[in-house]
Amino acid sequence: MPYMPVVHVIDDDSGVRDSLAFLLRSHEIEARTYESAKSFLAKLPVIDSGCIITDVRMPEVSGVELLHRLKEMQVGMPVVVITGHGDLQLAVEAMKQGAVDFLEKPFDDEVLIAAVRSALARWRKDAVELLERDQVHQRLATLTQREREVLQGLLEGKANKIIAHDLDISPRTVEIYRANVMNKMKAASLSGLVRMGLIARLMGTPSQDLS
Repeated sequence: MPYMPVVHVIDDDSGVRDSLAFLLRSHEIEARTYESAKSFLAKLPVIDSGCIITDVRMPEVSGVELLHRLKEMQVGMPVVVITGHGDLQLAVEAMKQGAVDFLEKPFDDEVLIAAVRSALARWRKDAVELLERDQVHQRLATLTQREREVLQGLLEGKANKIIAHDLDISPRTVEIYRANVMNKMKAASLSGLVRMGLIARLMGTPSQDLS
């Protein structure tokens, strides 16, 4: 990956921040600390990797409000919420707002590390998928209108002869366009090309871009 994943620890208690950072670094996990959700949000424009650990009860901006803002900003970093005894309702609300896990104090160190490793694994998976979607989008942009029409036919499962009939061109011409599409999309096989087409649809590419 282009960036080293970082765990962003947000807590208004300096003792908790420092102990969590020490625990994470002792397990060779990079950590950065923030005294409030507000200070984290101020740094967010230059943050592009990892996951978040946040206390649910904080002044000014709570952990739940932070999750709400991250959702509005379409920030995809996984969030692990730390809750105190009796904060189950807040924990449930945090999960509804997108938290991937919550830990109730006091928690075992190994439970926290396992939650963080799971969150980072999720971030890596999401980052790979995002990169793949970007690459598919860039490759689609290189196709001519006719190549997109042939691609659309292939995605609909049509044979070359059917595509040729639909587009009023010869089957041989379809083969040439198909080869061009495979080359431009960097698809090693037809199944790989179909997979890219499905990714394009899932990422919300307008239908006219594939027809």
